[in-house]
Amino acid sequence: MYFPWSPFMLHSILILLTAFVPLTSSSPIKNESLIVKLHYGTFLGAYTPAYNLTYYRKIPFGASTAGPNRFRAPQPPLPLPNGTLYDTDQAFDMCPQRTVNGSEDCLYLGVYSRPWTTSGRELRPVLLTFYGGGFIRGSASFGIPPSGFPVLNVSEANDYVVVYSNYRTNVMGFLSGKKVGQSEETDLNAGLLDQKAALEWIQDNIYAFGGDKTNVTIWGQSAGGGSVVAQTIAQGNKGKKLFTKAMASSPFWPKTYRYDSPENEELYNTVVEGVGCEKAEDEIACLKSVDVQKLREVSLGLETSHQYTTSSFTWGPVIDDSFLSAPLSEVIRKGEINADLVLVSYNLHEGENFIPAFSAINGSADSNASKASFDAWLIGFLPDLETGDVQKVKEIYPEVGTAEEISWNTTYVRAGLLYRDLVLACPAYWISGAARRGWAIEYTISPAKHASDTIYWNTLNPVQQYDSLTYQAYAGSMASFVQTGDPNTHKLTNSSISSIPSVKDGKQFVVHSGGVASKEIAMLEERCRFWLSVAEKVSI
Repeated sequence: MYFPWSPFMLHSILILLTAFVPLTSSSPIKNESLIVKLHYGTFLGAYTPAYNLTYYRKIPFGASTAGPNRFRAPQPPLPLPNGTLYDTDQAFDMCPQRTVNGSEDCLYLGVYSRPWTTSGRELRPVLLTFYGGGFIRGSASFGIPPSGFPVLNVSEANDYVVVYSNYRTNVMGFLSGKKVGQSEETDLNAGLLDQKAALEWIQDNIYAFGGDKTNVTIWGQSAGGGSVVAQTIAQGNKGKKLFTKAMASSPFWPKTYRYDSPENEELYNTVVEGVGCEKAEDEIACLKSVDVQKLREVSLGLETSHQYTTSSFTWGPVIDDSFLSAPLSEVIRKGEINADLVLVSYNLHEGENFIPAFSAINGSADSNASKASFDAWLIGFLPDLETGDVQKVKEIYPEVGTAEEISWNTTYVRAGLLYRDLVLACPAYWISGAARRGWAIEYTISPAKHASDTIYWNTLNPVQQYDSLTYQAYAGSMASFVQTGDPNTHKLTNSSISSIPSVKDGKQFVVHSGGVASKEIAMLEERCRFWLSVAEKVSI
């Protein structure tokens, strides 16, 4: 749906917008066909012939989160004044976080797709992407070509609309505690509610960009994948059909304590004291009024306060009473996730990104191969396991062992596999297994660490040309899933290359240096079954 600006008005505005843009073949094109009118404003996009993309890099989907809106669910974006044409071809601020100061006016999203017109064309599938960053940092602001473009571009058979949205992280998005839960001026899991607001924005507005609101996929990597897990199990999404498909790449799903647990009460009290609100008559009002940099500094100090022990980066989703009201383990047991179709992936050695260099545990020069160092780490990481549980863990993850595509004889690889299973691989496997149809991919190309696989699908990279088979098999399956709901429908590789099997058939798709293959998943299933049996003791 386009807004009918008069030729004179459009010409005048575009002269101002493009006065200092060099006239080269790579310069973005802006014209009347790229104007979209939404209920709260009129927005101008751009077109790049170099990548054949129409894009809107900055669209507000929520009001500023400063002042009274701090720690609240996102509020509607402010309407633009009548007659204002908002040029979306610009970057936007990150929310306050670790790497930059950021801004509390950060609830923006971007949209990109192949060119589209309303005349005689069907609406297209929609992909909403959440960024990673351990739930402590990240940004959805993109350049051209945008993040995820290699997936869309792997085949011309794909024609879907991509939405990439900001959400609050760290203390700004995940402050919890009894007083936060009880206050009418705050909301738990504000960062997850930002994501839900982006989904609701899609329901209200995506038709104007040629998107089909009934055919929405959510996707993310690392904490973005963990965000997919959260939205997929959130009881606050149940029955709303905000999305029908979920795609999680290496989903980071740290321990999820209840919002008023001792762990979260300790965090809340530390924040209150750290910003000088401990003597305030109204602590919540004080937290809303303090300088944002004070909150950021306290949050920074807490991010590694439990690293290598009870929580990797401290901040993240909590169990509340309304939105994320049940832990992952409970939802999986009931089989009540919010997506019919799920495609997941995980990497062979990615748990090693999150564990210590074991010499720091006991000072021993040979502690990397030390039984004592593993025991010390295990007790610190999972302190609520009982003696029998600990013994079972050691049987499942022995000092020397093999599992799927991996073998080990060092503490480092042993502990990395355990962490990978509990926090990354099992959450991926569980949601794919709970879906009506689910598929899993294991990425094993060295070094196969966390985010190693993004080289094939996140940004344009020479590997997509010189290893086209892996690119087409891997990124092609992702694009096919978004477009059709099945990773095999738009299969790009020839008949000699395996299709992606269903996890319900006890198999997964393995990406390795020699190509791709279909392999058994029974050993992972057994380990994940154990973790589900002790879920209450490990807070998943």
